[in-house]
Amino acid sequence: MSRRSTGTRDSTSDRMAVRRDQNLSAKRAQRARDAAAGYVPCQVKLPQATAVKLREALRMPGFERALAEFLDNSVVEVAHYPQLAFLLWNRRDAYLPAAEAFALYEHNWRWIDQRTLSTDERQLIERLTRVIGGGVLNA
Repeated sequence: MSRRSTGTRDSTSDRMAVRRDQNLSAKRAQRARDAAAGYVPCQVKLPQATAVKLREALRMPGFERALAEFLDNSVVEVAHYPQLAFLLWNRRDAYLPAAEAFALYEHNWRWIDQRTLSTDERQLIERLTRVIGGGVLNA
């Protein structure tokens, strides 16, 4: 006995292939929109409870601003601060923990040219002094 093809399998496979192509195209377009807007994916491993909280927090209004503020207080981008970059002449670090940046300023204050400190760097030092140094810079 020979089996007769009803055409159902082929049409179902064709529809699935078309749908797969539509999904791929939509994902590609979404990635392009995200890239144009300056968004990049960032995959991290977290404990499950923390991951659930983070997923929920991402939906809250103002969370991105709060996260950016937290990161600004926790991590320093070396390239934005010329005197800090000068202190790190022998290192290639693009970012430093804020506590380490504060320690570098404290321990190497004699090498800082205070007359040429930019307003941004001066504000960074003041913020680090207030947050990490308890209001005291032991220079």
